[in-house]
Formats: sequence, C-alpha cells, structure tokens
Amino acid sequence: MIARLVLYVITSWLIAAHFLREGSLLPTALCLATPLLFLVRRRWSLSVLQWLAYAAAIIWLGTTWHLVAERRFFGQPWLRAAVILVAVAAVSVLAGIVLRSTTLQVRYRGR
Repeated sequence: MIARLVLYVITSWLIAAHFLREGSLLPTALCLATPLLFLVRRRWSLSVLQWLAYAAAIIWLGTTWHLVAERRFFGQPWLRAAVILVAVAAVSVLAGIVLRSTTLQVRYRGR
C-alpha cells in the first residue's frame, strides 16, 4: 500500500514542478498539498485524488502537444521530449488507477 501512496506523491511533485516552472505558485502549492487528502479516510477523498491524477495526465499530454508543435516549428529535435512527457503522463494515469485497488477501497470505506 505504501508504494501506491508514494507513486501518487511522486505524481503530485512532478505536476507541482511543472506549475512551478511556469511560475504559478498557487497551483504548485495545491499540488504539493493534495497528498494530505490521504489523511481523510473517506471514499470521496480517494475519488478526488484519482481524478486529480487523471487531470495531471491531461495537463502533461497538452504540454507534450504544445512542446512538440513548438519544436517542430523551429526545426528542433522533439521525439525525446515527447517520449519523456508521455511517460510522465502514463505514470500519472497509473497513480490514478492504483487508487482503485481493493486494499485502499476497504481502508477508505464510508461516506
């Protein structure tokens, strides 16, 4: 179970770093704070965390799209960056999927 939580924390740190690089401090702080929802032992908190992981994946895919378009426009190499960002998006999706595990669902029963 710890590995599932650590995967989510890594995902939240990665998306926080993305927002920090853009200079967006409020989204950065919110992304760093989201793992605190694990302390709320309710099913809704798992759902919120899961959907935030999926939202992070969508943000990463949008970033990939823009970065590839920009690099292709300027004739720069783009494949390596695209592979890395798609992999980060996949990790975000995986972090959302593992929150659906039976172990966590049992532990976060209730309202």
